Amino acid sequence: MLNKKSLIGLVASVAVASSLFGAKVTAVKTAIAEEGFQMQIVAEVLKKMGHTVEITNDVDYAIAFQTIADNAKSDDVFFMAAHWDPLQKTMIEGAGKEKLSIFSDYISSCAQGYLIDKKTADKYNIKYINDLDKPEIAKLFDTNGNGKADLTGCSGGWGCSKVIEHQLDAFNLRDNIDHNQGAYSALIADTIAQYKTGKPILYYTWTPYWVSGKLVPGKDVTFLQVTHSAHPNGGSTKLANGSDYGFNVNNQKIVANASVITKHKDIAKLFDIMKLNVNDVSGQNMLMANGQNKDKDIIKHVQTWLEKNKTTVDAWIKEAKAAK
Repeated sequence: MLNKKSLIGLVASVAVASSLFGAKVTAVKTAIAEEGFQMQIVAEVLKKMGHTVEITNDVDYAIAFQTIADNAKSDDVFFMAAHWDPLQKTMIEGAGKEKLSIFSDYISSCAQGYLIDKKTADKYNIKYINDLDKPEIAKLFDTNGNGKADLTGCSGGWGCSKVIEHQLDAFNLRDNIDHNQGAYSALIADTIAQYKTGKPILYYTWTPYWVSGKLVPGKDVTFLQVTHSAHPNGGSTKLANGSDYGFNVNNQKIVANASVITKHKDIAKLFDIMKLNVNDVSGQNMLMANGQNKDKDIIKHVQTWLEKNKTTVDAWIKEAKAAK
């Protein structure tokens, strides 16, 4: 039986071992393949710091947030590298904000919105999604013959789905637009194929993502604005220059279980100082769209990025370790 002195010594030894061998980290992988790159960068930097990282199978956002929240007091670390702020505010609240650690912007200036092909926009002077309240305009984007515009929309369960559904009612567009939902990658592939045949298209997308590399805003397609803000959270979506695209410009953040702040200060510091340029993500996403989409390809993209940004990565690691 251990006496008090021996027990104290054992606890101290465990603490030292933990310090030497690093923390056990679980990276919660979202179901969007194009978000794997940004997650893998975080995972690889953590490994460089001496931590052990395991990656989950693909999970929906709501499950990701709940998984992290369920481990709020864990000695281990659970994180996701794709929290869209403010789009996923309700998911954060649903999981329990007090159970989560939300860090500074990891990827800034992530735009999103409705787009149509530029040819149709110019020919009919379409500038707002609200213009589709005219049946003759909406019918231009009808792909199945029912007289309503077909919007390649947002997968159910994503934050953008709630925004679109809210706006269809707020702008009285429900009778003129069908919000087509499903596997986004398959839907947008059909939309791009339709564009290539010269037919009008209407779709939702976001950045960073490869779609805006295939259908370039300002060249091939045009972002539509809204006549006034109408967001489920009640806030304004108007930009400083007066433009209003109906969606907030989001920043993606790393979110982790609450205990990381006190139990793993080096990791918390890393999560807070890491920054990834939105254009780097879009560029990598384009590589995936062009066929480099296997796990081994993504790892190669990550290693290339890490080598190119070695000085910055080394500085992150040094600062993070100093916080321990």
